[in-house]
Amino acid sequence: MSTENSNLSNFDSSTVPSGDSLTIGLVVSKWNEKITESLFNGAYTTLTEFGVKANNIKRIDVPGSFELVFGSKKMIQAKVDVVIAIGCVIKGETEHFDYICQSVSKGIIDLNINFDTPVVFCVLTDNNIQQSVDRSGGKHGNKGVEAAITALKLANLN
Repeated sequence: MSTENSNLSNFDSSTVPSGDSLTIGLVVSKWNEKITESLFNGAYTTLTEFGVKANNIKRIDVPGSFELVFGSKKMIQAKVDVVIAIGCVIKGETEHFDYICQSVSKGIIDLNINFDTPVVFCVLTDNNIQQSVDRSGGKHGNKGVEAAITALKLANLN
């Protein structure tokens, strides 16, 4: 596993551009809400620490990770500078996990190809709840923090 011995929240803050002029869209899945709220909080806190004004952070909640693509498209249409799609899919006993993960990944790829507004993939795709806890504020840091840093860097490209 790529994060087995690393902390996602370690980064060089001197390489992160200011977000003081940006509007950021956060699309948050309500499925596995404990995890997605932790990811949201990590992203939100990091964005504000790097200058994004609280009133320039827009949030849309969607029922599940599958709906992140539609929510992200709506956020793009609202004219934000960058979108962070936040979700959590935990493997179960059926192939549903594979279909959802593939669909969300492909949908976000399509948004990034078809629009000039970047969409950052902040969707945990873990084998069990403990792996998700570890990546949403646990021993591996918070993927929401990583997504916020990515968003600031991508917005700077535009």
